[in-house]
Amino acid sequence: MQPHYRVLLGLAGSIIAGSTVFFHFVEGWSWLDSYFFTVVTISTVGYGSLVPATVLGKLGTTVLIFLGIGVVAVAINFFGAEIVNTRLARLERKKDVHDPDETE
Repeated sequence: MQPHYRVLLGLAGSIIAGSTVFFHFVEGWSWLDSYFFTVVTISTVGYGSLVPATVLGKLGTTVLIFLGIGVVAVAINFFGAEIVNTRLARLERKKDVHDPDETE
C-alpha cells in the first residue's frame, strides 16, 4: 500500500475514533450510538435519529462534517483513480500481448 493511502486511512480512522469519543462524552451517547452518528454524518446519510443537544456537540458536528466529508471525498478520489489506473494498465498489457510491435 502506498504511503499516502496509509496516511489517508489513518486520518479517516482518527476522525472516526476521535468523533466517537467526543460524542460519547459530550452528548452522553453510548459508544455504539456515538460511532453510528459519526459514520452516518461522514457518509452524508443523516438519518436524523440522533441529534446533538449541546452547543459543544453541535459545534463538533459541524467540524466533523467539514473534516469527515473532506477526507471521504479525497479517499474516493484516490481509490477511484487507483482502480481506473489499474484497469488501464491491465488493458494496455493485454493489448501488448495480443498485438506486439514488429520493429525489425
